[in-house]
Amino acid sequence: MTETFTPPTRFAVPGRIAVSNRAAATWQPARLVEILRETPRASTFRFAVPGWAGHLPGQHLMLRLTAADGYVAQRHYSIASPPDDTGHVELTLDHVEGGEVSGWFHQVARPGDTVEVRGPLSGFFAWPGDRPALLLGAGSGVVPLMSMVRHHRRRRLTVPIRLLVSARAPEDLIYGDEYGDETTPFFTRTAPPGVRPGRLSAAHLEPYLEQPPAAGWEAYVCGSNGFAEHASRLLAELGQPVERIRIERFG
Repeated sequence: MTETFTPPTRFAVPGRIAVSNRAAATWQPARLVEILRETPRASTFRFAVPGWAGHLPGQHLMLRLTAADGYVAQRHYSIASPPDDTGHVELTLDHVEGGEVSGWFHQVARPGDTVEVRGPLSGFFAWPGDRPALLLGAGSGVVPLMSMVRHHRRRRLTVPIRLLVSARAPEDLIYGDEYGDETTPFFTRTAPPGVRPGRLSAAHLEPYLEQPPAAGWEAYVCGSNGFAEHASRLLAELGQPVERIRIERFG
């Protein structure tokens, strides 16, 4: 009989993430100050949030839009910016077909617009920078992982960190110009010349799991349901302790 692998997991959807403290329960205004195009379908939205209490890499916030007629829409988004970005928060959003909130951001929002946010939320997926981190992301699942990489760089941390990030094609790779030696991108549909496209495989992970750091890896997996299941299963099969696999999934 085959044992079913069930790693610890959290779902990145409203209502499934606990508010971590009193400050995180308070809605506060966030003014959009900059929009940066990342890929044909993803952009980063930078907000000034003077009352932001700070966050840990990997945490989320809740965002609220209120229309002129009183209609309210709320969504849960990963935070892309590092904790040291005082008074500002960055979100990187895909343009989801038919999505009312992502549609507003990509088609209507302009610098100067104001929304409401509360957070940070969830300590489960947070990385405080005190342990080796092996990060696996696909598509917009790289957003909370990039917060970890940025934190590692800004603080000049010496603890090992590795990021493996999947995209359908080079033009779909979010933050493509920002990656360094800590990052290995791979492409599932179209790859650069001389590179064979394909999904995450044991061959990608073996170099890190065959000779892990002395303290072992804390693995963070973020992406679609399919990617999360596939990546976490590969990790476990290659010897990563299940209790040290943290997952955020969507879709």
